[in-house]
Amino acid sequence: MRASRDRYDLAVVGAGPAGTAAALGALHAEPGLRVALLDRADFPRDKACGDGVAPHVLDRLADVGVTGLLDDRVPVARLRLDRGGRGAERTMARPSYVVPRRVLDARLVEAAQAAGAELLRHRVRDVAIGAEVVLDDEVRAPLVVGADGARSVLRRRLGWAPGPTALALRGYAPVTAGREGAQVIAFGTLRQPSYAWSFDRGDGFANVGYGEVLGDGPAPGKAELIGHLEDLLPGSTRDAGDWRGHHLPLSGPRWRPPDSRVLLVGDAAGLVNPMTGEGIYYAVATGIAAGRAAARALVDGRPATAGRRYARTARAHLFPHLRHTAAAGVLSRTGPVLDAGLRAAAGDQRVFDDLVELGLARGRITPAVARGLARSLVPALGEKRRPCAS
Repeated sequence: MRASRDRYDLAVVGAGPAGTAAALGALHAEPGLRVALLDRADFPRDKACGDGVAPHVLDRLADVGVTGLLDDRVPVARLRLDRGGRGAERTMARPSYVVPRRVLDARLVEAAQAAGAELLRHRVRDVAIGAEVVLDDEVRAPLVVGADGARSVLRRRLGWAPGPTALALRGYAPVTAGREGAQVIAFGTLRQPSYAWSFDRGDGFANVGYGEVLGDGPAPGKAELIGHLEDLLPGSTRDAGDWRGHHLPLSGPRWRPPDSRVLLVGDAAGLVNPMTGEGIYYAVATGIAAGRAAARALVDGRPATAGRRYARTARAHLFPHLRHTAAAGVLSRTGPVLDAGLRAAAGDQRVFDDLVELGLARGRITPAVARGLARSLVPALGEKRRPCAS
């Protein structure tokens, strides 16, 4: 790398949705900034993920000038939630998309470059934080956005530990009959919390996978994860390939990003929905917030204030939601409560829609959800406690 090109206004480590959103947020706020977008891979590249893209993600991208990103993709309007053969299947208020990360991330990188970001292939191994941030003695900037994923180098450098972690395995397989045109989630009945999924891509193939929260024991291996997937969604693994495992740092109710010249976003910030494993909305939302905060701090000539600005904005956007997802994540670990929620969603479109918002974007446990859960749970408990007839 040439010495004349190693100094930037903002360096973003990681060019996935979180990193590209940070670059877009900064450049939309201040188009003249010099922004470096660093990633260890060439694009397009694969990335382990469920590939679900909620419409709320596109709303946020439109806020920074990116529109039409998925106009050529087939939307998926049906969502099926299942546990033990019973559950809910309804049309979502707004359809989602199932887009392989090889496609999505490459398009976002192109959008960031079109906005003025400079893409550098570079794997960051060392970070020095002082009056400026220095990456591997090569790239320098007064501010850095850490968007380097679940195993973030920048997060470790800050000494910031995420909460619980889930492990998931993803593959691609021909769509199984009966699961066409739908996103299907089957919750585990023996291992909690866990679930399998099959998301129709719209091209004859589905993203299929299985994930569970890790405990104190050894992590399950690939064969065991595939076995659990097949148990919950029979036939989904037939002719499957491209298996990739990934860790999911789950969010909690008290998320507090570090006050630093390094702004952590997305998975690097430990932001994955503990109920659904969704992370792309959080990645884009926090990326944009971090980029905007960095741009404003730089324009004001006070880069050291960027961390506080970002924390204030991001927490205001996500904090109430994160408290509700944390509560929902705890509740969903209990089989009867999870079953009651599925019954309530099957019986009331409002409950279904509110649960989708809670799982995919920044929804909350609404009064409709609470009432539906209570109505479904109380009769079930009464039935469970009723003595057998003699």
